[in-house]
Amino acid sequence: MISPRCFICRITNKVPPCGTLPRQGPLPTLFSNGLLTAVVSDTHNQLSDVLYRCREGLIAVGMLSMAVNLLVLTVSVYMLQVYDRVLPGRSIETLIYLTLIAGGALAAMAALDVMRSRILVRLGVWIDRMLSPALFGRAVENTLRGLPYRTEALRDLATIRTYLGAPGIMALFDMPWMPIYLALVFLLHPLLGLLAFGGAAAIITLALANHALTSENLKRANAASTKSYQRAEIAFRNAEVVDGMGMTSALTQRWDDINTYALGLQEKASDTAGLINACTKSLRMFLQIAVLGMGAWLVLRQELSPGAIVAASLIMSKALAPVEQAIASWKMTMGARDAWKRLSAQFQLPPWHPPSMPLPRPQGSLLIENVIYAPPGARKPVLRGISLSLIPGQALGIIGPSAAGKSTLAKLIVGLAQPQHGSIRLDGADVFAWNRDNFGRYVGYLPQDVELFRGTVRENIARMDDSEPVHVIDAARRAGVHNMILQLPQGYDTEIGEQGLILSGGQRQRIGLARAIYRRPSLLVLDEPNSSLDAVGELALSQAIADMKAGGSTIVMIAHRPTLLAQFDQILALQEGQVQLFGPREVVLGQLSRPRNTGIRPPVRLVRGNAQ
Repeated sequence: MISPRCFICRITNKVPPCGTLPRQGPLPTLFSNGLLTAVVSDTHNQLSDVLYRCREGLIAVGMLSMAVNLLVLTVSVYMLQVYDRVLPGRSIETLIYLTLIAGGALAAMAALDVMRSRILVRLGVWIDRMLSPALFGRAVENTLRGLPYRTEALRDLATIRTYLGAPGIMALFDMPWMPIYLALVFLLHPLLGLLAFGGAAAIITLALANHALTSENLKRANAASTKSYQRAEIAFRNAEVVDGMGMTSALTQRWDDINTYALGLQEKASDTAGLINACTKSLRMFLQIAVLGMGAWLVLRQELSPGAIVAASLIMSKALAPVEQAIASWKMTMGARDAWKRLSAQFQLPPWHPPSMPLPRPQGSLLIENVIYAPPGARKPVLRGISLSLIPGQALGIIGPSAAGKSTLAKLIVGLAQPQHGSIRLDGADVFAWNRDNFGRYVGYLPQDVELFRGTVRENIARMDDSEPVHVIDAARRAGVHNMILQLPQGYDTEIGEQGLILSGGQRQRIGLARAIYRRPSLLVLDEPNSSLDAVGELALSQAIADMKAGGSTIVMIAHRPTLLAQFDQILALQEGQVQLFGPREVVLGQLSRPRNTGIRPPVRLVRGNAQ
């Protein structure tokens, strides 16, 4: 077990006097090891693991709480000695020594109280730093799973961090000392002890009543509030559509209905908690009066000394204070508890991708074998029996009507989901099981809806990572967007704003293409990359595809326009999630261009093999 001082040194990265923990950069060793564990661990609940790793700090807080609660008795002992010894004996020297000792004890209590508060604050920050990277990744996985618990997870973690630094948690550490305080009152006189025990039972009953009457309303209010935040987030993300089509009032009304419902529940719970809190304060003050009154009666009967009256009143006040404080902070405590439960449930979920070791750079051989896939909640598969193969340097064009499964197949190829049947392999390795950070270095992906991030053009092309300018400029040149970037206010260092606000749709798509071909990926998947491009942009896209093919990259592209068909070696035509045609470009286009008899669909022709 380490001392509180050593623990503070550890979590604040200060060298302790004992020298057991050397300085190691901006973060302590404990955090560095814990961060790695939190990110890569997938065999158990990471939240429980982090809490277990905090046990030393919690034990230190418990030890400090013991010392603080013992020192709290200073005033009671001081008053007892003054009334029973100093005043009857008229000893000024004793009074001076007692005052000095009491002052030193109270100063020590203040120092220890500050120390335990700082430990809890730093524990909260440490837990946040430990869990937030893994939780951020889990939030991304929830998006892929179609679950709504994303930014709310980060908000819940902030709630726990805030609670650990709030005064309410101190009541949890002070409350176990209530029986000891009450026992001390009982030792002063049994009648005073019985009165104190009865008062404590009444206040605890009020605390339980507060929980019973407010917990359900708070739970429903938090759920409604989360739903309102989710709706607001969707509206903000689609601000152009909302404002352009005059949907602001309708969406505002829907959000206001949910928010009003949540506020009503919170108001009801707060009213109930406020009433119980007021009753608790009044009861506690009445109990102090009752103790003083009964103590005076016992003094008149010569069964108690005058100093014991004051001591009993102060001790009982301290005994009941944690309960009163717990009731006052009940809403925050319940919020932290619910946040902990939600985070625990989140970490109970298995990781979206299985853990795997990094693999070497693939050549680009793509094999799709009898893939069947249905999104979560779908009644029937979106893709059925998809099979094909590509060799490095080949380009595949995927065509077909809307809702044919083209974009879904593109997402499966880059490992965003796992098919229920069959497999998709890159150089023999399952793309879904591939280590994601490692996989992303060798794969480029341009989705149908191009999303850029707040930052500079350079950062977006470099995938928000630090990179040598030569690689960024090379990707921009290959995407034909270098000259356009130079015309921006600060060139590559231009801040593009939220979702690339300062850029046009075509500019965003071309920068997204540069990001996709950054560092020459072995596999490039493009979902309608020319949907927002003009003639100049399409020419640059065509040249980029030809350049990537020449460099040996395997390319899969979804296209509706015929302008890029000349770049494809093979074409896959999808119809209702099934292969209508697959084979060399000339063969497939020839099949599709044949005249059809009225009402008669041409026979499906499946051409297999690798066309050169």
